[in-house]
Amino acid sequence: MEEILKRVAAGEISIEAALRALKLEGITKLGDFARVDTDRARRTGIPEIILAEGKRSNEVIEIATTLAKEQGFALISRVLDDDIADEIATQLRKEGFIVEHNELARAMLVKRAGYEFPKRGGIGLIAAGTADIPVAEEARMVAEACGCEVLKAYDVGIAGIHRLREPLEQFIEANVAVIIVVAGMDGALPSVVASLVDVPVIGVPTSVGYGLGGKGVAALLSMLQSCSPGLAVVNIDNGVGAATIAAKCVMSSYRKKSEM
Repeated sequence: MEEILKRVAAGEISIEAALRALKLEGITKLGDFARVDTDRARRTGIPEIILAEGKRSNEVIEIATTLAKEQGFALISRVLDDDIADEIATQLRKEGFIVEHNELARAMLVKRAGYEFPKRGGIGLIAAGTADIPVAEEARMVAEACGCEVLKAYDVGIAGIHRLREPLEQFIEANVAVIIVVAGMDGALPSVVASLVDVPVIGVPTSVGYGLGGKGVAALLSMLQSCSPGLAVVNIDNGVGAATIAAKCVMSSYRKKSEM
């Protein structure tokens, strides 16, 4: 980008030619199956996240290698088969990368040796029940890759609402910028949390539940119909979406503090 701008300043290329060149900057084409956005983290604050579901293992490996070499890390979501996860991890370790496979989150973190994520601020992360932890863990991994410090509290749902007090006090004392609440069944917990705190709350309905309204439908509708102000809602089981919104809240708060 710097070289392109220098050439514009020197009158070597036109603004139109520079625009065309900048559009190609940060895009790495891999065969005929992927155009990897290696500049996304710098441009938006959110890195490209590899969705493994629906991709062949060699495609995932090549995309992850490209991202990890360029930005220091790669994050792979929805690795649904343990054998495929082992295949991916083995190959990437042979390439010299550190690989963390979180089986609960069905996600993998690939890093260059010595790479450290920047720290911009904190978020709170709540899972209502133990069955909601996989989606919460997915959100945690994504948020940490975006530079967030994550404080978590699991199994604090409304069936035992007294369990919620201690983690919320910890989150408030830590001055978190946002709280993610992951809940299935009736999906009531995000509304409760939003009624108690002065920071944004992101509700994540999970596909946990019985019978009519199960698979996250009741939880999603409950959160969308919430009368607690300050609650935003993402799609069912969308830990990635919740984490990226939370990360942008943290970045905005971090910039404001830096400007003071």
